[in-house]
Amino acid sequence: MRKLVTICFVFISVASFSQLNRSNFTGNLESTFQYLNKDSLIGATQPASKGLLNSYMNVYYTHGNFKGGLRFESYLPRIQGYPTEFQGTGLGMRYIGYANNFIDATVGNFYEQFGAGLALRAYEDKALGYDNMLDGVRLKITPYKGITLKGVYGLQRLAFRSGISHGAGTVRGGDAEFSLSQIFPKIAEKEIDLMIGGSFVSKFQEDDNDLLILPQNVATYGGRMGIQYKGFTLDGEYVVKGQDPSQDNGYIYNPGFATVINAGYSRKGFGVTLSAKSVDNMSFRSERDKVLQVGLINYLPALNKTHTYNLVASLYPYATQPTGEVAFQGDIVYTIPKGTKIGGKYGTTLSLNASTAFRPKRTPNLNYPDDSTGVAYKTSPFRMSDSLYWLDINASIYRKFTKNFSATLSYFHLVLNNNIAAVTKQPGNITSNTFVFEFLYKFKKQSSLRAEFQVLLVNRIDSLNNKVRFNAKGSKPTDHGDWATVMLEYAINSHWMINVMDQYNFGNPVKSQRAHHPYVTVAYVTGPTRVSLGYGRQRAGMFCVGGVCRYVPASNGLTLSVTHSF
Repeated sequence: MRKLVTICFVFISVASFSQLNRSNFTGNLESTFQYLNKDSLIGATQPASKGLLNSYMNVYYTHGNFKGGLRFESYLPRIQGYPTEFQGTGLGMRYIGYANNFIDATVGNFYEQFGAGLALRAYEDKALGYDNMLDGVRLKITPYKGITLKGVYGLQRLAFRSGISHGAGTVRGGDAEFSLSQIFPKIAEKEIDLMIGGSFVSKFQEDDNDLLILPQNVATYGGRMGIQYKGFTLDGEYVVKGQDPSQDNGYIYNPGFATVINAGYSRKGFGVTLSAKSVDNMSFRSERDKVLQVGLINYLPALNKTHTYNLVASLYPYATQPTGEVAFQGDIVYTIPKGTKIGGKYGTTLSLNASTAFRPKRTPNLNYPDDSTGVAYKTSPFRMSDSLYWLDINASIYRKFTKNFSATLSYFHLVLNNNIAAVTKQPGNITSNTFVFEFLYKFKKQSSLRAEFQVLLVNRIDSLNNKVRFNAKGSKPTDHGDWATVMLEYAINSHWMINVMDQYNFGNPVKSQRAHHPYVTVAYVTGPTRVSLGYGRQRAGMFCVGGVCRYVPASNGLTLSVTHSF
């Protein structure tokens, strides 16, 4: 299959060379090189190869209604923090296809998502080292305005070892979405946007277990709808999954479900969003024995804000729990009008966000595992216990004081149940309070200075009665203690930028480990090309996007990165 697709792509490209006026080549490349040193103070190690390299290059081709693409990948070896599934050099993606107003067909590798992704989401995120593309056939048909039908059939990319390595399971699925506002124009005339849809996804994996009778076909199916009227929005999706014993759930035969509901209202200067999610036993993989982020067919969106300040984002982040969680989030943004006494000349923006997640409440099957059902417990959507997984309350004030000067003041209160969403060795709940002050000043000729001042304080444990307190006298800090970060970023002009940052673990209970983590980056941008060179220490931490995380170990050394698009 791989050779056939590659040959077809090359044939089409060569045959079309004489008609380049109708052809189009686009793409991008990225290469990141690291040279690392050993640093015992922060726990950084030097790899045997000393140098590490991640590189890839995408080339996309279109000629009329035909399309094709290739990606070359190279990990010699992979940079620190990338999954062990990335090894060697070779083709990591290849496809050919044809598309017109009625049909869009792809053979080879492709990405796809049904609805919110609860049943299927094949996507890539280079920053996370995540790529679960499918390899097979994808069809998208638009038989009538407002009607979209999709079908997928293929194997999932499980790893890259000098080429694509597939999972053992075959993934099949279909999706239908109907935009009633487009199908029935009278609905649109009333300023209503109405959509309904449904998905069905199944995986086939042979029963290779000598002790259990495992279902070889596992299906996930459900529906969704969304409505928008002027400033109001409401959407939701609900899917169920059949019995799917796996490494994640301890090989129980419970069914699974997931539901996500979002509601919002917005107008000029004001917006509010409320979200709710309930998940139980929704780990859905192309190989039942895999763990972490390997082989996931579906995606469970996180109901917590994606933070950008490094202390908040990477010290104690929360990863979505596919085995089960009940989560809620609320977000409010209000801009005090400009020209008012409080709002000032340019207005002042206030934002408040809160999110939380709890363990689902389950009724145990007292006869498990002796009965024949294999069902360990019973539960239902939004049935939650008082066992807290996560709490995040944050607020910020942004104000533009002059044409050239603006500032943001932020506060973050986080509680992480490290027994469930473990990011460190510290057991129990970890509570942190972070304060951030950021300002931006714009000079003439496209130059500017941005600064961040961050302080993270963790809860402490009373050494006498083991009670958790906040900075109690005579108590010991949780985990590695308190942190501070100072960052200065100077954009010299539209081409050159210098960034200087230092993170200091001033509250570490072991004084000899109160290390500074200085890091300097110099970047140059010209057109579609960016070159950056960084050197210094980077502390260990978690890097998360949308509830999906990867661990990044501590490092000390040089990083050179080059990106280009064409």
